[in-house]
Amino acid sequence: MLSIFILIVAYRYYAQLAERFGKTKWQYGVLAIGIYLGTQLLLGFGYGMYLGLTDPESAENVNYTGFSGVNMVGWLISIVVVWGVYKFLENKFIKERPVKPIIEIEEIGKTTEQ
Repeated sequence: MLSIFILIVAYRYYAQLAERFGKTKWQYGVLAIGIYLGTQLLLGFGYGMYLGLTDPESAENVNYTGFSGVNMVGWLISIVVVWGVYKFLENKFIKERPVKPIIEIEEIGKTTEQ
């Protein structure tokens, strides 16, 4: 249930970022969902492999529901990854923003002295 709320918030923040810089909103929202779910899957596979290698019997008794320490750490790491990519994209979009030629506009009408 908490993952659904995280996905909704991530989608909205990425869509707002895309709207602020004139990009397609839904594409960046789906990107946020993909980043979150991909991170969750990677962490889940990593933890499953760790359990399988260290204690093969414990893999049979895994509870996939409820709150556990591993779930909370996975959520925190996924949120940090989503936020990091958000900041990366924001900085990239700021750098891509065209610079207005203020200097050239101020020099219009000035006479050149030689």
